[in-house]
Amino acid sequence: MNDSTPIRTETARDYSEPNPTVTRRSRSGWIWFLLLLAAAGGGYYAYRTYSIPKGEQAKTEAAAEPGRGRGRGGRTGDPAQAVGIARITAGDIPVVLSGLGTVTPLATVTVRSQISGYLTQIGYREGQMVKRGDFLAQIDPRIYEAQLAQFEGQLQRDQALLQNSKLDLARFQRLSQQDSISKQNVDTQAALVKQNEGTVAADQALVDQQKLNIAYCRITSPVEGRVGLRQVDQGNYVTAASTALVVVTQLHPISVLFTLPEDDVARVMKRIRAGAKLTVKAYDRGDTVEVASGSLDTVDNQIDTSTGTVKLRAIFDNKDDALFPNQFVNAKLTVDTLADVPIVPTAAILRGTPGTYVYLLDGDSKVVVRPIKLGESDGPRTAVISGLQVGDRVVVDGTDRLRDGAPVRVIEDKAADGKTADGKISDGKPADAQPGTPTAEGAAAATGASMPAAQGQPGAEAPKRERRRREQAP
Repeated sequence: MNDSTPIRTETARDYSEPNPTVTRRSRSGWIWFLLLLAAAGGGYYAYRTYSIPKGEQAKTEAAAEPGRGRGRGGRTGDPAQAVGIARITAGDIPVVLSGLGTVTPLATVTVRSQISGYLTQIGYREGQMVKRGDFLAQIDPRIYEAQLAQFEGQLQRDQALLQNSKLDLARFQRLSQQDSISKQNVDTQAALVKQNEGTVAADQALVDQQKLNIAYCRITSPVEGRVGLRQVDQGNYVTAASTALVVVTQLHPISVLFTLPEDDVARVMKRIRAGAKLTVKAYDRGDTVEVASGSLDTVDNQIDTSTGTVKLRAIFDNKDDALFPNQFVNAKLTVDTLADVPIVPTAAILRGTPGTYVYLLDGDSKVVVRPIKLGESDGPRTAVISGLQVGDRVVVDGTDRLRDGAPVRVIEDKAADGKTADGKISDGKPADAQPGTPTAEGAAAATGASMPAAQGQPGAEAPKRERRRREQAP
């Protein structure tokens, strides 16, 4: 056979034996992997050693040190949460019914002229306070004065005719007694006297009417109140009963019309029948600032079936003009007062899986979940029907990361009415906090803890990252 044949005659390799080239590549890969792993470990050690500032790490350990304990297997436990507490006290809670109201004047009068004529004078200043009978405007009275003079002349003429007819009647009566005149003439003259008397009475009515029209030319205020903006200028022709001159609104006193649900009507009527004078307070649109205080005047005689509410009217003196007509207010009607009941701060009340509950301080360093039943509330304070007693201490600040049985550290102790343990009004800062001492929020920020999604849930845990950092700290 020729040696130049393309057919290769070398023997095939046995694949059951390891390939030297592949073996060398595998060993090189493991070596590089181990080198990269060693480099990553060194970088992490350098980050832990040199990147984290010593001062920040010391502050973090110091903030967590007071509540640090040993758990199972020597692991560090949860830190004590810094909290503010309040003591349950006994007091009076008013039973308040709230409703939306509108300031409504007791009298709003649109002043119009009762006669027609030219407006010759305006006697008020826009926005001026006027009393009943004060001068407002003047209509030209000359045409009515001329008509008055005409009717007075006609009256005098008819009075003279009446007087003459009476004298004739007297003569006819004397002649009739002497049988010198017929009875018919006497009766005719008596009828003429009656006719003249009627004419005089009609003339007198015309005179009185013109005098009244002249009086109407001078327009005065019908009520006491404040005049609004001028609606007709001087010199315009005013039509009787159609042209509005000005609006006068009574402000002192003033009323507020508000509504309450029909379920509250029985409670209100019971107090009214007992002769109680119920207090009503008006608050601004934000329901935060008390605008005025008054008393309940009356209750409407029927319930609005479309809304299921009843209207009530409260009267306010409004000496300082705090209430303005058509102003929107929040009306709060005090119908009763609960005396000497346990009071809990509303900030301590939480709602979750146990229902309505609070964190009750058990001893001095632990809290437990205590379900409660609430009564009436006046905003910052709420009456407790069951679950708490006077003297109990509940958490009002720092409840975001608590759970049942969690360790705590008390930084503020005050009463339910906002007073601290020494009787002073709390300003919202911890009573024993010194410069540099972390509060409940400060401790959470120092430890890097994140706020839980649901505030006040008993099952909240400390972040695992901080826990590992404390375990690895030398």
